[in-house]
Amino acid sequence: MKSRILLVDDEESLLKQMRWALDADYEILTASTEAEAVAMFESEHPPVVTVDLSLNKENPSDLGGLRLVERFLTEEPATRVIVITGNDDDANALRAVRLGAFDYYCKPIRLEEIKVMIQRAVHTHQIYRRLHSRSSTSAEGFQDIIGHSKSMQDIFKFIERVAPSDISVLISGESGTGKEMVAQAIHQLSPRKGNPFIAVNCGAIPENLMESELFGYEKGAFTGAYAQKRGKFELAHTGTLFLDEIGELVPSLQVKLLRFLQDRKIERVGGNQSLELDVRIIAATNRDLKKDMENHVFREDLYYRLKVVPVEIPPLRKRREDIIALAQYFLKKYCQEHHKPLMSLSSEAEGALLLQSWPGNVRELENLISRAVVLSMRPVLQTSDLGFGMDPVPSEVNLKFAKKAIELDFVKKALSKNKGIVSRAARELGISRVNLYELIEKYSIQVQEYKVNRARAK
Repeated sequence: MKSRILLVDDEESLLKQMRWALDADYEILTASTEAEAVAMFESEHPPVVTVDLSLNKENPSDLGGLRLVERFLTEEPATRVIVITGNDDDANALRAVRLGAFDYYCKPIRLEEIKVMIQRAVHTHQIYRRLHSRSSTSAEGFQDIIGHSKSMQDIFKFIERVAPSDISVLISGESGTGKEMVAQAIHQLSPRKGNPFIAVNCGAIPENLMESELFGYEKGAFTGAYAQKRGKFELAHTGTLFLDEIGELVPSLQVKLLRFLQDRKIERVGGNQSLELDVRIIAATNRDLKKDMENHVFREDLYYRLKVVPVEIPPLRKRREDIIALAQYFLKKYCQEHHKPLMSLSSEAEGALLLQSWPGNVRELENLISRAVVLSMRPVLQTSDLGFGMDPVPSEVNLKFAKKAIELDFVKKALSKNKGIVSRAARELGISRVNLYELIEKYSIQVQEYKVNRARAK
């Protein structure tokens, strides 16, 4: 799709010349008066505008172009405005730049030069829009997934890379980390977006019903089968089937799933006709499937079929940078849902949240915030509102204290993992050796203890 450009000049011959030069690459709009330019801009919102400073032949000192620059940039700050000026208008051109104009060009116009300038303006506008779009979505998360930590940003990049394909994805992670949300994000960013997303929890359906639930059944297939029924695979045709807790699938159904992944065909229970389906499979598990495979609980061939593109969602305790952002997101969500004024967290409450181990992960945090919104009558939530009043949380806990505790924990873990080698620990933490030595001194950490551990390990 061509970018739209508005050319504003009172010289009709110049407008025709520029249209001829630019028409192949852009959608060209033209205006020869200030009023026409305002009307055209407000109706079409072009990303790039060229404006002649003087639009009044009878009164060249009337700088209508300068007024247009100010008006356009007030209404649409992202607009790239290129000011075109006579040789003696440099001072006014600089005034326009101070108002926010992208650049200025002195007459006479050389078409090849102005084409390069316009091309650059269009390119920078596109970059601005992309960045603005990302920052807008990041406020409410990536596809509704909140995550500012590096580990989550890496997962967002993974989702963007893998979504356009039809390849199977295996999502692993503890319960409550958001595996289904990742699956939905992959679906929403894929060409299958407008088609069904069918989720099945393999651990929640009784074993004797699971086969008919997934593959459907023919009339008379078993007692009570009074009519033909389509299964989840058929319902997901042209879309995505999300198999949550895939590790709970019994061996006989693992075989049927493997067959589908190999030839894209299923048979209903009690049927003998193969049905060819177009379904993308995304599976998830909180189990160690590799261990299950080694123990002959999970089929090796199915494991490798599913694990073509694996991704692991980190537990909340390993992405503590996201805890407060998640809590604030849930506060906003449940205050709106329960028609209550927007609440906030005290610094003590934030500190308490940061110090928790969160065995239930994001789901546990969401439930805690939901409960607090319903039960609390205060606009600022305290630790007692979060249910931490009876827990052994240090009395001096606050956000500053919690951040120190996390920092100390990260440093100790890095030193332990790297057997006291400071340079390696610093590299893992993403800081310089000097900064790490400062932290070691700040927290009175005995690096020798970690080197002793290394010696013992030998």
